[in-house]
Parts: sequence; structure tokens; C-alpha cells
Amino acid sequence: LVRLWDSGGDSVQDGGSLRLSCVASGAIYSMGWFRQSPGKPREAVACSGGGETYYSDSVKGRFIISVDDADNTVYLQMNDLKPEDTALYQCAGSQTYCNEGYWTARFVEDWGQGTQVTVSS
Repeated sequence: LVRLWDSGGDSVQDGGSLRLSCVASGAIYSMGWFRQSPGKPREAVACSGGGETYYSDSVKGRFIISVDDADNTVYLQMNDLKPEDTALYQCAGSQTYCNEGYWTARFVEDWGQGTQVTVSS
């Protein structure tokens, strides 16, 4: 079992930027982020693993995921934030592939506690 600690959430204005961080207690093949807001299903946001990256259509072009393998840390740089990005963002880890088909909650083995991102208009 790998433990994950995510941080970096905050309240920002429409168009602002934030960087989320997630530190893992050990190596994981794929790491990334999911988000969920009240009344909506959990959404896979982005992941990085095995040299691949994946972004949901809703964040593509605005968010950038990066990984520091030496520190088992994944970052999510979020630019041009919109009110619809408001959600609880959870770091996640999986020992399987990072792509649209596999980056789903079903394959996640480790979860962070979540960090709240609030974007106001």
C-alpha cells in the first residue's frame, strides 16, 4: 500500500492558476488526479505513467501534469481556471496504464485525502 499526500488547493478568481502537488510514499506506475464536485460524478482529470500522459477534454490545453520520479511527486499545474473547475481534487495512484481507458477509479489502488479548489467568477 502506497500512501499519497496531496496539497495546493485554494480559492482563486476566474482565469487564475494553481499548482497541486502529491507526494507518494513509494513508487507507483501511474499517478494523477481525479476531481469531484457536489452532485457530479467523479471525473478523471490527468495522469502520467510509463512515459504516457492523459488529460480529460475538459482540461486539455489548460492543465499540465509533471512528475519528479526521484521524489515520487506528481504536480498538476492548472492555468486559466474556470468556475466549472471547482471541485475536490484527489491524487491517485495505479499500477496500470495511464490512458483514457485505464485512468478510471476502478483501477486506482491508492488515494490522497483530497484538496479543494474553488474558482469564483
